[in-house]
Amino acid sequence: MTEDVELLDDLLRLCAAAGAEPEVHHTLPDRRGGWEEAPMVLVGDDAAARCRGAARRRGVVLVGRDQDSPDVWRQAVEIGAEYVLRLPDSEGWLVDQIANAAEGVGRPALTVGVIGGRGGAGASTLACALAVAAARAGQRTMLIDGDPLGGGIDVLLGGERAEGMRWPDFAHSQGRVGGGALEESLPSLHGLRVLSWGRDDWVVIPPPAMRSVLAAARRLGGVVVVDLPRRVDEAVAEALAQLDLGLVVVPGELRAVAAAKRVVSMAGMVLDDLRVVARGPYASGLDEQWVADAMGLPLVGEVPLERGLLDEQGRGEPPGGSARGPLARFCTAFWEQALAQEDAKGPVAGGLS
Repeated sequence: MTEDVELLDDLLRLCAAAGAEPEVHHTLPDRRGGWEEAPMVLVGDDAAARCRGAARRRGVVLVGRDQDSPDVWRQAVEIGAEYVLRLPDSEGWLVDQIANAAEGVGRPALTVGVIGGRGGAGASTLACALAVAAARAGQRTMLIDGDPLGGGIDVLLGGERAEGMRWPDFAHSQGRVGGGALEESLPSLHGLRVLSWGRDDWVVIPPPAMRSVLAAARRLGGVVVVDLPRRVDEAVAEALAQLDLGLVVVPGELRAVAAAKRVVSMAGMVLDDLRVVARGPYASGLDEQWVADAMGLPLVGEVPLERGLLDEQGRGEPPGGSARGPLARFCTAFWEQALAQEDAKGPVAGGLS
């Protein structure tokens, strides 16, 4: 609501940047429910007096340019505004709030990262299987490939030729990325959305791009699974900072445990909640609990061996694609417990088997 032409131009520009389509009014909307039902109301300080007597509601923002107006706080109280903003100083914050209102803000996605304790530990396979299991259970699911040297996680899903955007398309993203736009732009494989790497030129993902993309994925809700490399650079640190839980896949051998400790020492500087997924076969005298104890981390469980996995992948079937297979059962049990704990707003518990 405003008749200030310059302010209106600025607000229309900010709405466009947030991916929102506004309704513009000079006075309170005539149609019943317009004021009450809009997800957000921006009131120019020139129009505040015309909002007196309107029903009190959340999401009203008083916006103007005059930093020193003595009446601004009185006006805000009179119309029940939650915030008072002055442009251009608050433009970035306002774009975020408009986008949140347009997309709807619910519980952020439960975000799980998977890291190999050593090369060839099977982290990408587990990440794919977790994502497939979550999608099979009806969760809104996104799988994000955070390892540029991993060969492309879409290959494991048999979707390397699927249409959609890859990481190089987001390499220069610095501002806010819309969650809905991100989801629609990605390849859809086996009931989930996948962000993988391109096949051609090497591209470096700057930390702001990683931050923006993961934040957009989390705002969608449901489940986000991130396949992470063993090294921690600035972009990986941004990914780690948005995880709820990190799973470290550790084969049952002494050298793997030693290598995994180095990985954990780096990742643990950013992410507090790291847990072990042990993988057999085990060296003599070792088992999954020994591996977890040696790592000094809680044990989530032992990822089971699944015969014929390579043959299935050769046919374009994803890891954990068979709901009756041991890998799929492991992943299903993980999500049942993790999501139950999320619903209870408690920590994600370990001890799965």
